[in-house]
Amino acid sequence: MAMTADGKIATANRMVHSFGSARDLEHLYELRATADAVMSGARTVEISQSILGAGGEKFRKQRRKTGLAEYSLRILVSGSGSIDPQAEIFRHRFSPIIVLTTKRAAAGKIKLLQKLADDVKILGETEIDFLAALRWLREKWGVKRLLCEGGGELNDALFRADLVDEINLTICPKIFGGSGAPTIADGLGVECLVDAKQFRIHTIRQFEGELFTMYFRQKQGGLP
Repeated sequence: MAMTADGKIATANRMVHSFGSARDLEHLYELRATADAVMSGARTVEISQSILGAGGEKFRKQRRKTGLAEYSLRILVSGSGSIDPQAEIFRHRFSPIIVLTTKRAAAGKIKLLQKLADDVKILGETEIDFLAALRWLREKWGVKRLLCEGGGELNDALFRADLVDEINLTICPKIFGGSGAPTIADGLGVECLVDAKQFRIHTIRQFEGELFTMYFRQKQGGLP
């Protein structure tokens, strides 16, 4: 994730959602090059018009060198199954697209998604069971390293499920303000300090005014 110095990942009206430097974008592609799959919320993909691509031959070559497929799997998350069928990602078929949803998605939406995506998995009644989702992704699709690119509600769900091992966070020297502007972890959050997820700083690097930080969870987790 990239965030402003006041902790925002977009303006309150979502009109500004990309504000990092060219180096930050390259860092994003470097991270994608290490992952078996890249996951994002459906609304985030629609707003950004992202296709969750590899970023060019340089990064595809990096993937091949480490034994990964040339492109990562692409995972869209929508508990309601509400994904624009005209979204840019569906126009680019270089790697499988997987949709995670719940039983509250209408039958018509599921049917449409099954035409658009390579696989649709229903996990949970009204909220996605992400532990079950990660187990399924590992068992069926061989996903061992999953990169999540937000948005804030998806990140929050993963934090609450205690499924985040590593955070790569770019801090940009900008201030957006706005009580309604999204952060890296929106959604329900926690109510007590004791429930806060604990991470430790691994590295901090500065490049032309931006801070590139990496955090590891205090105790190593992963799927049982």
